[in-house]
Amino acid sequence: MAKKTKPRRLSAGELEILQMLWKSGPVTISEAQHGLGRQIGYTTVQTRLNRLADKGVVTRTNRRPAKYQAAVGPDEVTSGYFKLLLERVSEGSIVPLVANLMKDRKLSAEEIASLRRLITESERGQSETS
Repeated sequence: MAKKTKPRRLSAGELEILQMLWKSGPVTISEAQHGLGRQIGYTTVQTRLNRLADKGVVTRTNRRPAKYQAAVGPDEVTSGYFKLLLERVSEGSIVPLVANLMKDRKLSAEEIASLRRLITESERGQSETS
């Protein structure tokens, strides 16, 4: 049985910084401040980066100026949120959640193809374990 991990609780500001780190790679506080592409205080960026480091999702070098880098990938962060959403919104069932999402917007041909691939992979996985 897979170990159940508790999703990391990250604020919207922390997620914004993580997304910037995933795109840009290691940055100083000043580079992070500019990389966010909007007006945000230096000390606010510093606080958020240090909180992310304390949570273990960002690493910080010991040299000066310190460079910060994402220690986790997008899948590791988002999977916890998706699992939590699935449990809270549809009692663990994927179908109502996907059906509701599909009802609210038109899927592109690429999205439909991706969903078909995922279903096919899931069916293969089930037949291998049967």
